[in-house]
Amino acid sequence: MTLNPALEPILQAYADFADTDWSQLPVDAARAMMNTPLAEEALAMKRVENLDLALPGRTLKARLYVPHGAPQTPALTLFFHGGGWVLCNLDTHDATCRELAEDSGCAILSIEYRLAPEARYPTAAEDCYDATCWARDHAADLGIDGTRLAVAGDSAGGNLAAAVSLMARDRGGPTLRHQLLIYPVTDANFSTPSYLANGDGGYFLSTSAMRWFWSHYLGETAPEAAPLARILHTTDLSGLPPATVITAQYDPLRDEGDAYAKHLAAAGVATDHHVADGMIHGFFGMTAAVPDARAWVRLGAQNLAKALA
Repeated sequence: MTLNPALEPILQAYADFADTDWSQLPVDAARAMMNTPLAEEALAMKRVENLDLALPGRTLKARLYVPHGAPQTPALTLFFHGGGWVLCNLDTHDATCRELAEDSGCAILSIEYRLAPEARYPTAAEDCYDATCWARDHAADLGIDGTRLAVAGDSAGGNLAAAVSLMARDRGGPTLRHQLLIYPVTDANFSTPSYLANGDGGYFLSTSAMRWFWSHYLGETAPEAAPLARILHTTDLSGLPPATVITAQYDPLRDEGDAYAKHLAAAGVATDHHVADGMIHGFFGMTAAVPDARAWVRLGAQNLAKALA
């Protein structure tokens, strides 16, 4: 399928971004470019609450969304934002969390984990796992059902959601009912066909940007020594929660996301895998400008609703 026409003006607007020499880009400059959310009218929620999660040795910011029509004690999905483990925050993904909450009918808890390079691997994964444990343990305070939990995330956040699923399995909980992985990072292989076809920057995300993200997250750690980042190479994926994996046709990360979905299914994990035709990396956060993207948000949200019922 050809590129969704609604994406053309977005790619034109980000043409300078696509031409960025990421190898020379300071982190502060990248954050200045990417950490400002798109201006759009926010979906109204029954409750939106900014929280400080007191975790061992640190405090993380989080934001709880409870949609109108949610039951008195709703299920909860923890959401981990994308941005290559380096960029973005609660505000950049506010609209996506509101849409997932509205379309799923469950509460969403968005986590502002610590970013690289100030906090390198595996800090983000450990933050997200500890936040998930915190949510289970503080379910009564949050007004949610701590026995009905899921994780979700886009891009690097999808990587973190998958990592938390692995950590919960291997560390004895919390029990997760679903993992929603939106064009997840799963490998540090920049020579896949989808990288070669889509990584020149013409489709928003570039190979040079991904190299930059990986270098900041891992630092001196070799990818082979970072199993919670390079999750595609996990030997045993059995016993993980059911998964929804959504990738994008014109995304450099498409092949690694598709491969992870296939590995999950081969390990006996119930997996609903889709490639979003005509879409690019980041499309989940573009629903205001790309109407066709909202159907994919609904699909992910509906799968969360079914799993958390």
